Amino acid sequence: MFRCRLTRMLRIAFHRWMSLLCPALVLVISLQSTSAMAGGETYQKALPSTVWIITANGEDQTSTGTGVFIDADKKLVLTNAHVVGDSRTAVVFFPEKKNGETMVKRKQYLDSVLKLAQPGRIVAVDRKRDLALIELAEVPERAEAITLAEASVTTGESVDLIGNPGGSDVLWVYTSGTVRSVYQKKFKSDHGEHDFRVVETQTPIKPGDSGGPVVNQAGELIAIAQSFSPSQNLVSYCVDVQEIKAFVKSPWKSAPLGSRVVLKNAEVAFELHSTGHYEVKQKLSSGSTQSVFVAKDTEYFQRADVRKIWSLVSVSGEQPSAELMMRLMRQNSATKIGGWVVEKNGADEFLILYVAKLDATAPDEAVAASIDYVARIAGAMSKQLESKTPEETKTETSTQTLASWLAK
Repeated sequence: MFRCRLTRMLRIAFHRWMSLLCPALVLVISLQSTSAMAGGETYQKALPSTVWIITANGEDQTSTGTGVFIDADKKLVLTNAHVVGDSRTAVVFFPEKKNGETMVKRKQYLDSVLKLAQPGRIVAVDRKRDLALIELAEVPERAEAITLAEASVTTGESVDLIGNPGGSDVLWVYTSGTVRSVYQKKFKSDHGEHDFRVVETQTPIKPGDSGGPVVNQAGELIAIAQSFSPSQNLVSYCVDVQEIKAFVKSPWKSAPLGSRVVLKNAEVAFELHSTGHYEVKQKLSSGSTQSVFVAKDTEYFQRADVRKIWSLVSVSGEQPSAELMMRLMRQNSATKIGGWVVEKNGADEFLILYVAKLDATAPDEAVAASIDYVARIAGAMSKQLESKTPEETKTETSTQTLASWLAK
């Protein structure tokens, strides 16, 4: 009897609780359905603007990333500067449909490059913001330029991302997340030094997603994916739409060509050094040869790009004398390009080098002339040092010491 009464009481209580919970459950289910619909709608809206990008650097190494079509009149695609690197050209794919469905297999596009790919030219790069523009000769009819949001997104808003993760066999991958914060961020990454307004999200970003459109629930572009935190899960960084607008309106500046390409164009013979830099064995009028090195990567500050060229003259276990230092200083005031640098390496050896820093966008002929100039200055000083103090020049250890200096 007690058992029956208890069961009846539990049944009554259960129905009372359900009467209270049902509206809430219905609301949750409704919100989930709305959210799913919104995600699907924004994906379909942003997809025609999303592209897959393939580039090749000066070493003929290919890399891939994502971009977004932002200007139909000028046929411009926006992506990250690190996606294009030092390339001047790119191959761009827009999503293609087959039998009414979007083709997502990466192989399908690679097998039909001539039919589906659009050639592009990199016309602008801003490495501080990590942004780049690719100009296309033509765009397919199905392509749609995305709408840029009027204002920045706010913390707590839901955002969606379309990307092309390199570890996946498929393209046009959808991801959703929430904005954690929006702020100015100055930081270093594998791609260089950056300073821009960041949209920090919980949207997971993978290699290959870089440059992908991050959109609000209206399908408007509020940022592009840039990188992810190496120390925190589900923390990603995106370049805010305000930075994108400022970049597009600013004077455009092309990325400098890679050193390997410049040396080839200038018809300068070179060898790849073990450190990754390029060694040029320049012949002097005296008949001797002076090794000159050209840095593999360009250095930059904001929008200024510099190519470093140098030659090692002396390696000594003793600190340069005051007389030698004064001589180097006097020569620095007279030389046209570059100057003398004294470095101390980890082996407590003193290196004397002549270093020139050239505008990385200078023509090929300027690079060849600078190599010749550095070789002449370094060769002349090398002779002077050898004639006075032979022990200061250690030919046998120069390569090892140079490698140590270059590895910094």
